[in-house]
Amino acid sequence: MRNIIVVGSINMDVVSSVEQFPKPGETIHARGAAFHPGGKGANQAVASSLAGASTVMVGAVGSDAFGEPLLQSLKQYGVGTDEISVVQGISGMAFITVSANGENQIVLCEGANALVDWTLVGRSAESWSKDTVILLQNEIPWATNQAVLNHASKTGARVFYNPAPAAPVPDESLPFVHTIILNETETETITGIRPDDDSGLEEAASGLLQKGVEAAIITLGAEGCFYADRSGRRHRIPAFRVSPVDTTAAGDTFIGAYAAASLNGIEPAEALRFASAASAIGVTRAGAQTSVPTRSEIEAFLQSH
Repeated sequence: MRNIIVVGSINMDVVSSVEQFPKPGETIHARGAAFHPGGKGANQAVASSLAGASTVMVGAVGSDAFGEPLLQSLKQYGVGTDEISVVQGISGMAFITVSANGENQIVLCEGANALVDWTLVGRSAESWSKDTVILLQNEIPWATNQAVLNHASKTGARVFYNPAPAAPVPDESLPFVHTIILNETETETITGIRPDDDSGLEEAASGLLQKGVEAAIITLGAEGCFYADRSGRRHRIPAFRVSPVDTTAAGDTFIGAYAAASLNGIEPAEALRFASAASAIGVTRAGAQTSVPTRSEIEAFLQSH
């Protein structure tokens, strides 16, 4: 069975809306506050599921009041939750401040995500095969990510890795990654190259390919994205022009939609356009998982643009 396995974080996002971000030491009034299920792993799982892929989430929630709502949110979006453990303690949380122009600042509290280890993940690994795509991020321990990469390489499963939050990645781990998807900050952290022009994009992507990844996607916000792979293909996909409300989970929506499109055999350029449309729709809505569009919404958006 062709499916997507997301090994990663599950958070409750505590979101405050402000006119502008506070200065250091400054206290300001929020225009409102809300609780939204999130976490990079969970957001990507929701995005891939709504984009049409059979999706299973592997991770952990706490025994606190947030644990059950986080599970129910994933279930309502069609994500399989049988491989999610409930552990003693608090669930992961993200404290997010969103400004009037849609930008955000985020502070993470790991909670249960810090306890996602190979003992927990390995239960699902027996089903991995060459028909499996695995999504990874940096909100669970790196040792777990490395164990996932090692096992995936033995089964033929393709790993799509999003190194966010930004952190250096060991060069010896990159050959186990099929597709790396990273933004400008993450690109600079990993490669030392700022991808702020065409030459920088090519240099950064080529460096990642030389270190062993099959494909590299550098997302550029309002400037779209850049794709490169080992076969020599290069694509520069412009972003769709929309008026952003909240950019939370924009990258996660892109990644989940791209993975779903890739699983269905869509060529990279068209899969990137599909993912860009999903992200464009998402930033016009508030919240993380609540902002993710369905496949039919993405297809309708593409037809009208």
